[in-house]
Amino acid sequence: MARPFSPAFLMSRFLFDLNQPQRDAVRHVEGPCLVIAGAGSGKTRVIARKMAHLVEAGMYEAQHIAALTFTNKAASEMRERVSHLLTDSRQAGRLLVCTFHALGVQMLRQDARLLGLKERFSIMDSDDCLSLIQNMIVTTDKSLARRVQSCISSWKGRLVEPDSALSGAESEDEAQAARIYRDYVATLRAYQSVDFDDLILLPVTLFREYCAVRDKWQRQLRYLLVDEYQDTNICQYMLMKLLVTGPGKKSLFTAVGDDDQSIYAWRGASLENMTLLKEDFPDLKLIRLEQNYRSSTRILQAANAVISHNPKLFDKELWSDLGPGDPVKVTPMENEEQEAEQIAISLSAHRFERKTSFSDYAILYRGNHQSRLLETALRKERIPYSVSGGQSFFSRAEIRDVVSYLRLIANNADDPAFIRALTTPRRGVGQATLSLLGQFAGECQCALFDAVYREEVADRIAPRQLQPLRQFCDFIGQIALRAARPGAGSRGDGAAALLDEMIQETGYEAWLYDCFDEKAARAKWGNVTDFTGWLKERAKGDRAAGVAEKNLLELTQMVSLMTMLENQEGERDAVRLSTLHAAKGLEFSHVYLVGVEEGLLPHHGDADAPISSNGGRIEEERRLMYVGITRAKRSLQISWCKKRKRGSKTRSCERSRFIDEMRLDEQQSPFGRDSELTSQERIANLMALLK
Repeated sequence: MARPFSPAFLMSRFLFDLNQPQRDAVRHVEGPCLVIAGAGSGKTRVIARKMAHLVEAGMYEAQHIAALTFTNKAASEMRERVSHLLTDSRQAGRLLVCTFHALGVQMLRQDARLLGLKERFSIMDSDDCLSLIQNMIVTTDKSLARRVQSCISSWKGRLVEPDSALSGAESEDEAQAARIYRDYVATLRAYQSVDFDDLILLPVTLFREYCAVRDKWQRQLRYLLVDEYQDTNICQYMLMKLLVTGPGKKSLFTAVGDDDQSIYAWRGASLENMTLLKEDFPDLKLIRLEQNYRSSTRILQAANAVISHNPKLFDKELWSDLGPGDPVKVTPMENEEQEAEQIAISLSAHRFERKTSFSDYAILYRGNHQSRLLETALRKERIPYSVSGGQSFFSRAEIRDVVSYLRLIANNADDPAFIRALTTPRRGVGQATLSLLGQFAGECQCALFDAVYREEVADRIAPRQLQPLRQFCDFIGQIALRAARPGAGSRGDGAAALLDEMIQETGYEAWLYDCFDEKAARAKWGNVTDFTGWLKERAKGDRAAGVAEKNLLELTQMVSLMTMLENQEGERDAVRLSTLHAAKGLEFSHVYLVGVEEGLLPHHGDADAPISSNGGRIEEERRLMYVGITRAKRSLQISWCKKRKRGSKTRSCERSRFIDEMRLDEQQSPFGRDSELTSQERIANLMALLK
């Protein structure tokens, strides 16, 4: 039950520096609210202020307020902002600020048994699920397995059950994918595991089938805020709806999003969810945030002009009082080599002239393949850079294979590590045997590793199939026992020697050469030796300094820090290279938007799905262009190539239709909305211009 309304609510210290629409968004708490937040309009500020306001005004206890985001980084930033706003910063720790998926994990950990899952169910990552699907298809074609995986993810995101997917299949390929979907779901259940999509789908199932569970979470989460609402899929919308609706319950939530920045349809995001809000919640309060605090006027004029060619769900037009800024420049290039070289030279000169940092610059592009030439040109000019969206060394399949052994040695209850290590390389253990083992482990509520040694398992699995399972577990157990011993000593159990022995005993090198051509196998094995060499170096002690040699278990604990170490490298002063998709949510003082030509941006895609001026694909590509433009704060430079290599052929290119849609030759006076400006706004623009 909410606390009594406080008069302090209207005079809150959280409102004084907000503009009027932002204040309205923070104040509206007595019913459903949709905030249409344009790029750079302060949406994170509004959500953080609203959470702090609800607590400080005494309307809700902190533990009854939840904010859902789409990334851990966004959740962390939100939590930090709120902690600085609250009088008692400890209250921030009681707020639930997390991703949709993290919330799903909390729900399932409490009530998974109702769905037949053990309390310590495993979460299989995307790569492990891909391997599972690949084994079901019985193929080495990873691209085929990825397409099936994408279909399954799409079905789950749309709440489509396997039988419905099969009955609705429109081709034999789709029907085959649906049959694999059915087997995939059964196998995950047998393994007592879930995938990433299940973390949303299964809580929806729980709420639909068990009213008591739904009531419990509705009592726990009494006010809900959702960030980046335009990126929700149907399943996420349903979870949100089930949390805020019910007999006699008042729907209390604030959804914040922007239909013009919906660029994730390819991974299931449904723009229709914004329309559904209006239909499902007739008393929905609609608030528009249109003042942009990021970009100069000329940049916003270009963005508004482009996006005006899309049909509008909610009318809005961004404006700014930050001054005109530099003119938006469009430069045609002869080819992609010249484009990369000219950008590197231009960036270096611009930085010298403006006395800026490398981190003030971003080079944005449609596809990852465009980064190679740009990286070469930047290295030539000795410009430091970091690449967003590229594959981490530690995320390579061969490194993850080795790490699965280390994880299992450190914790034999790690079921995903057990499955990956057992099947890479395979040891005569098939999918059917693993399914039987998973079912048995689920009934016993124990780890797969422990289930192998239970006497009763012999009643389920024939001796011929059980023998390789126990041999594998014996091997892991012996390594684990020796791994915990300190130092090398006379026993030869030092981390380096034990690591080499483990790799040799698995037969991993031979398996690589059996599965891949020689060039690929050599590259993968080289990565493995680089990785093990990296670990060995960190195992070495220093007797003079009194530092003992690390054992294998201590090295394994270091593996969990690898991602953290890589992320810290990205904080150095460097130019950011990024795809447009990966750049969403970021901002940079100076942006180079490259490859803005027909076929690339907008991307034409497959021949089976031609781009259409009236279709949804061109509208999403236009939103992608809009996102790229609105990443820029002070200057934006756009380039396109007259010729570009595609494969072994060089083809002529046309500049993107989006460049013409920007109407750069028709841009208004440098002060933007001249006829509408107040005298205070004119003075502010003059001050910004002088700066």
